[in-house]
Amino acid sequence: MKATRAAENANARPRVGAGVLLVDQCGRVLLTLRKFPPEAGCWSIVGGKVDFLETVEACAIREALEEVGLTVAIDRFLCLTDHLLPEEGQHWVSPSYLGRILDGEARNCEPNKTLEVRWFCMDELPRNLTMTSRNAIAAYQRCVPIS
Repeated sequence: MKATRAAENANARPRVGAGVLLVDQCGRVLLTLRKFPPEAGCWSIVGGKVDFLETVEACAIREALEEVGLTVAIDRFLCLTDHLLPEEGQHWVSPSYLGRILDGEARNCEPNKTLEVRWFCMDELPRNLTMTSRNAIAAYQRCVPIS
């Protein structure tokens, strides 16, 4: 099926997206509910497509400001997701970072793309997480001591 889908779209190319996991002082995770593919209707960490000649870290920082109105710094790399969604005709390579909020209050700055922006406690995460969100949260939980 993967080869068939790629053959249907001769211009199909992998794309690069960057994400940033934001965790507040209470240990809650900021997620956005996606309107459009990839994984429409799922909750995602903040992130988006890397622009030409933009570093992936710069993309993650830019997307945080554009999507949720937060100025952030990158603290560390969390994981890389091979985000393969043949049923949607999507192929992304997506590094995820742990970010630290420097300024702002989270809000939905892109209602044309995002249905909702919400903080979630780690033990109350929605089931419909994107693949990149699941991977980033799992990587974060592996590197953070449990209290």
